[in-house]
Amino acid sequence: MILSGMTYKPQSNQQRPRIGITMRLELNTDRFCLSRYYSEAIQAAGGAPVHLSLIPQPEYIAAVMESLDGVLLPGSDSDVDPLRYGAQPHRQLGSVVPVKDETDLLVLEEIERRNVPLFAICFGMQILNVFRGGTLIQDIATQLPNSIKHEQGAPRDRPSHTITLANASMLAALAKAESAVVNSHHHQALENVGEDLQATAWASDGLIEAVEDTRPDRFALGVQWHPELGWQDDELSQKLFSEFVKACAANRSRNVVSLVATPG
Repeated sequence: MILSGMTYKPQSNQQRPRIGITMRLELNTDRFCLSRYYSEAIQAAGGAPVHLSLIPQPEYIAAVMESLDGVLLPGSDSDVDPLRYGAQPHRQLGSVVPVKDETDLLVLEEIERRNVPLFAICFGMQILNVFRGGTLIQDIATQLPNSIKHEQGAPRDRPSHTITLANASMLAALAKAESAVVNSHHHQALENVGEDLQATAWASDGLIEAVEDTRPDRFALGVQWHPELGWQDDELSQKLFSEFVKACAANRSRNVVSLVATPG
């Protein structure tokens, strides 16, 4: 079902942009897994979700990226290894899953090389920032004692705090407002923003809630909250997925034209 808020409606399955979503690793069972809502939100917005296994081999990542028109980097129950941004582990650091970090970083390398649209959610935004040379706050509660509550618990889809949106940002244009109310499920946050990224949303305690790519020929959007949890009812969540899928569809069209125009 495609809801009224989802504006992109392809005419056939062949026209749907293929959008890769990296998975998670369940450590106690050694199973790859992923919340259903990411794929459902992509499908509802007009995309074709493709699950990417956590196999940190450049040949594998390059091969699967050949057929993708966009990538969604989802949330995770793990933390990015602080050694990757030059920090020592804080005492409240959560679990670190090396194959998750390594796979997502290889995917980000291919995204950068191929200029593929990217939507990064929660952990996805954090590892995007680390990939671009940024740093993270490893534990909000202990490092920023005056912060608001960013781990709301159940119900997970409930909007729990307000964010302020930058005036000239993609987010503000989609929301048609200067603020929004979002859910919150993270104990880490962005500290120093990485190269070619710009903060475009903030919580009331000053923590960064979204980043966008500063380069006009790139689509890279990262949000700290979980719009996939609200895709059925929340208008901004629907607009975020719709805008991302439209960017992926445009990328697919460019690639098709390029293939047709290439001799041989």
